[in-house]
Amino acid sequence: MAVSYGESILIKMTPEDIKAIEAKMELAGIKNRSAYIRKMARDGYIINLDLSDIKEVIRLLRINSNNINQIAKKANETGNIYQYDIKEVQSQLDEIWEAVRGILERLANIS
Repeated sequence: MAVSYGESILIKMTPEDIKAIEAKMELAGIKNRSAYIRKMARDGYIINLDLSDIKEVIRLLRINSNNINQIAKKANETGNIYQYDIKEVQSQLDEIWEAVRGILERLANIS
């Protein structure tokens, strides 16, 4: 089903208004001015999430996975698992869960 854009709306803006809109578009990562203005006119907001915390959790998961793989390799080679290695993995998992809880709390507070 094709969408028809049959009507246009003309909005006059000052150069300052245009600069402000372009700055907000850049922050939101949107390049199409028409799409941005349509979205704002219909919904009134755009949510742009900072995913740096998620990237940190992924980094911690990679480190943890590598450590678990090293422990498995040692266990297969020697038949021994060292208590220190297990405690290190547990500590890393606690750090990961703390980061995830923080992310979930911040997401729950988005209104």
